[in-house]
Amino acid sequence: MTLSAVSHAETAAPLAALLPARRGVAWTVGPAPYGIRPNVATSRLTNGRHALIVVEQAGRIEVYADRPDMFPVHPDVTVDATDPAAVVTLADRVMISVLPDLDGDESRETGRTKGWDQVLTDRWAELAEVGYELIRLGSSVITTTGVNGPGLTWQTRGGDTWELGVYGLSRDIALTYHGPVSGLYAFLSVVGSPYAGHAEDHAGSVFTRYLTDRFPWLRAVDAHEVHFGARRSPSGWIALPSTDEPADRADDTRRVVAQIDGLGADLLLTTATHLV
Repeated sequence: MTLSAVSHAETAAPLAALLPARRGVAWTVGPAPYGIRPNVATSRLTNGRHALIVVEQAGRIEVYADRPDMFPVHPDVTVDATDPAAVVTLADRVMISVLPDLDGDESRETGRTKGWDQVLTDRWAELAEVGYELIRLGSSVITTTGVNGPGLTWQTRGGDTWELGVYGLSRDIALTYHGPVSGLYAFLSVVGSPYAGHAEDHAGSVFTRYLTDRFPWLRAVDAHEVHFGARRSPSGWIALPSTDEPADRADDTRRVVAQIDGLGADLLLTTATHLV
């Protein structure tokens, strides 16, 4: 039996407003098609591609991914309703983990039914969305062709270089960077894992400690490189351009290379200002 929600979740509309429109389609709020928890405020958000269920009860706000033919049991995101930044936190976590998961589900189904070439076509459409946003912000974006398919490259106002492309059979989105380490700070502050890193006993240097002191969730793997990432969050690495480079000095101008994987187009659209 289908159960109707008692009332709309107050968080639903503000959350929908923080999630980016995709291909011109904004998120909208409607009644939930079923009740996850009895007699509590519940709403459904959708943008025509994906859907989320927002539930408010007992001082907390829960967000569930609404997957076809699957009743959600455990929330994908939970926050304290008394947190003044609860809606912003929800939006960040939804874009970091929930929507990329749904994109992955969609890609696997597309690969199974239509082939992986279609997945690549879909990924290119997502990259194009991000590219148009970067152009809107003033970047000169160039299309590229890599081993795994098409990509984008552009330079920031300071001359740093970013590249966005797909990799692997699943056609996941990866972002790479070449430039001074300070050019990574704004983006890392958004996508970084909340879990602290743990340096290996043999690892560490002036260079890696400079980064781990600023972002404790980074983990030094040797004197020249740090890694980061956790389950259902972006992962990646930051390194000196060559192991021949001295690791006994560091400041914000030190040039590095970096790669960040597991990114969704929604997150990239909302963080594009950190990439220009």
